[in-house]
Amino acid sequence: MFMFSLPLLLRWSATRFDVPISRSVLRNRWKRIVVIVVGSRNIFTMKKIKAGPVVDVLGDEMTRIIWDVIKEKLILPFLDIELHVYDLGIENRDKTNDQVTIDCAEAIKKYNVGIKCATITPDEKRVEEFNLKQMWKSPNGTIRNILGGTVFREAIICKNIPRLVPGWLKPIIIGRHAHADQYKATDFLVPAKGKLVLSFIPEGSGEERIEKVVHEFKGPGVALGMYNTDESIRDFAHSSFKFALDRGYPLYLSTKNTILKKYDGRFKDIFQEIYEKEYRALFEANNIWYEHRLIDDMVAYSMKSEGGFVWACKNYDGDVQSDSVAQGYGSLGLMTSVLICPDGKTVEAEAAHGTVTRHYRFYQKGQETSTNPIASIFAWTRGLLHRAKLDNNKELQNFAETLEAVCIETIESGFMTKDLAICIKGMTNVNRSDYLETFEFLNKLAENLKAKLGA
Repeated sequence: MFMFSLPLLLRWSATRFDVPISRSVLRNRWKRIVVIVVGSRNIFTMKKIKAGPVVDVLGDEMTRIIWDVIKEKLILPFLDIELHVYDLGIENRDKTNDQVTIDCAEAIKKYNVGIKCATITPDEKRVEEFNLKQMWKSPNGTIRNILGGTVFREAIICKNIPRLVPGWLKPIIIGRHAHADQYKATDFLVPAKGKLVLSFIPEGSGEERIEKVVHEFKGPGVALGMYNTDESIRDFAHSSFKFALDRGYPLYLSTKNTILKKYDGRFKDIFQEIYEKEYRALFEANNIWYEHRLIDDMVAYSMKSEGGFVWACKNYDGDVQSDSVAQGYGSLGLMTSVLICPDGKTVEAEAAHGTVTRHYRFYQKGQETSTNPIASIFAWTRGLLHRAKLDNNKELQNFAETLEAVCIETIESGFMTKDLAICIKGMTNVNRSDYLETFEFLNKLAENLKAKLGA
């Protein structure tokens, strides 16, 4: 039993006891205070870091299970944070006729930071599985259409995770124009011989009708019509230039304007116009540059480069190249995804993978899983870093950067999930001792975070 006066205790409130103490009884003239101290901990709880508002977007399946543990062990013990929670789990989207997704997007607009768990985009099997009213649209697509902006995907690099492209020493950040093109296209089966015509009918009398013969079919086939808008391309350009400036990396735009002279040529022209008017001087002052390249040339360049650039891609190209680049760095489980709006103020961060259904089935049966939580953790850190930037909150910035460092250092010290162990040893050579199960790994991260923060 230890006896202290209360004033002395208050002066020592940050003191760490490095030996186990079962009970300390503290007295002063007026009252008794009993403090239970277990193991090696501070006498009082560490002061939490104050953080501004964040929209916390709940998701589905295994990623939702992990999401709750991330908050419980890695976020809420350290932050006094204002969370606005929206449940985008598939059942709640169905219950609200997807209104919750729209409300969530509007909340992200209001508070400027959204941090999103992976969600199910239903197909026919999912409609049947959850007895859904209809096949609801992708919540990511709905949110992007409301917020606008560009999705930037970046690999999380760990020294001990082998890269399929060994020369990639720095990040290649894919900026995907997540609007229209094939993703809002109209396609159909051509049933028989006939003429396919593409036409534009203007509103009002100021413009002439445009009509083009696309193809004269001699038999059945397929047809596709797609579009984009100047406004969306301009938003894409501004988001890309601002992001490249913020990261201090050069920016490349890839198109196939030699074939699609009008369509892809419009992307090229708008980017160049905006660069010359608003960003060239800023880029040159930071010793970085902007350049347009043909998509095939850009793919070849990326393979032989060491990385260290932002690659602005049209919608389909970005969809494909983001996964290709992620795998080139070693793992799809080590990839961040951040939607940045043209104003540079509003951001939504998420993991660049799905809900990990297969692992969730094991979890439901009470079987062991080894699910990689790193991309979900980085969704939190990237969202928190933006919140810190908006509020000029250095403490929050330091916390988020420390959590990212802990994730990387933990993996590099040999503690990891099964997918990363396979990257190192190969599928057939991995033993159970080479990896941690899901919650063991999260506990290890929490232990290392506390140690690094001195908590």
